[in-house]
Amino acid sequence: MSMTLLRLSRAAAAGLIAAAALTAAAHSAEAADTLGSAAAGQGRYFGTAVAANHLGESAYAATLDREFTSVTPENEMKWDAVEGNRDTFTFGAADQIVNHARSQGMDVRGHTLVWHSQLPSWVSGLGAADLRTAMNNHINRVMGHYKGQIHSWDVVNEAFQDGGSGARRSSPFQDKLGDGFIEEAFRTARAADPAAKLCYNDYNTDGVNAKSNAVYAMVKDFKSRGVPIDCVGLQSHFNGASPVPADYRANLQRFADLGVDVQITELDIEGSGTAQADNYANVVKACLAVDRCTGITVWGVTDKYSWRSSGTPLLFDGNYNEKPAYDAVLSALGGSGGGPGNGTASCTATYTRTADWSSGYNGQVTITAGSEPISSWTTTVTLSLPQKVSATWNASATWDGSGNVMTARPTWNGSLAAGASTSFGFTVAKNGSDAAPTVGTCTAS
Repeated sequence: MSMTLLRLSRAAAAGLIAAAALTAAAHSAEAADTLGSAAAGQGRYFGTAVAANHLGESAYAATLDREFTSVTPENEMKWDAVEGNRDTFTFGAADQIVNHARSQGMDVRGHTLVWHSQLPSWVSGLGAADLRTAMNNHINRVMGHYKGQIHSWDVVNEAFQDGGSGARRSSPFQDKLGDGFIEEAFRTARAADPAAKLCYNDYNTDGVNAKSNAVYAMVKDFKSRGVPIDCVGLQSHFNGASPVPADYRANLQRFADLGVDVQITELDIEGSGTAQADNYANVVKACLAVDRCTGITVWGVTDKYSWRSSGTPLLFDGNYNEKPAYDAVLSALGGSGGGPGNGTASCTATYTRTADWSSGYNGQVTITAGSEPISSWTTTVTLSLPQKVSATWNASATWDGSGNVMTARPTWNGSLAAGASTSFGFTVAKNGSDAAPTVGTCTAS
């Protein structure tokens, strides 16, 4: 090739690269209305747990593919799923998830290699020497199968007791191999796939407490002795009895200060409406405030398949509608608007009491579309206990586990022109309380 042609070729290539960069930048800007793209703009991933048997459901797959940039197999990589019989490995369901994720450009978190639960009975029956061989073989075979395809592995899961002792949990591994089994698992995992990040994962470690202190001491010891550990996962399952702790951010930071990444690995928050939205936003803000908090995974796509479905703990309801918590997370990540297809769809919800008597009252909520037409809406109405709704009209109502938070969706009156309004109503039995209900954020699509 002549020097002139070479220069022209290089110039053309540079132009193509620049054009590609502009296209990518434009695509990124357009896509900032999804959880994954908004998180990417903050240098993080936003993932979800995935069940292989739901991938054939079009709404499930569409929501997954649109919103998330990382997946964690919910059960398909656990020991009983991949090695139910000794040295016989079955990867079909896990492969389905990994292949789907990689086809969409998503990262995969491997969950989990060594755990006391969902463990086949044959493992528990082994003697110490045989158990050590089986543990290392399991790590090598599973990680070897997925070598180069997994971003992070939960190498050891939930190895510490709850409560104030900070002791190790009784398990076949702990009881027969002693404290050293965790270190051995991590060393085996590093050799099996040197490129994968190796994590320790646990629950009830979200704030500073005896359990998180014990995990902290282990990680600090590992780092001081060169035991390979790259990340700590905080599961972060929250509800009214176990809320987001006040020292959540500080706890994330102290682990990061040890020189490991922190990942929020199984986030779900029971509740609804504004309270749930605020809790989700606070978790996201805590992660963003810690440089080494590299990503967030919610434990499921939709409330209807959640392991705590009665508590409606996720960002999408059973019909894949975005909940107020979704909007709060997107806003906390610096995103804008609803999901693709929502444009600038918005709505407001206002409450009035239309009738009142000694034992009850009628309430009405007026839904008003914003500056663009909407095709559907949803909002919540939270009562003060012991009040109860005895009847509703012009809306389909579902209830959370407490029985005092009603999520209302349209029956026939979902489509509204820009600025147009509709309303729904309900009758409340006071049961001694005359307090007004609280109406949550209106979410439009």
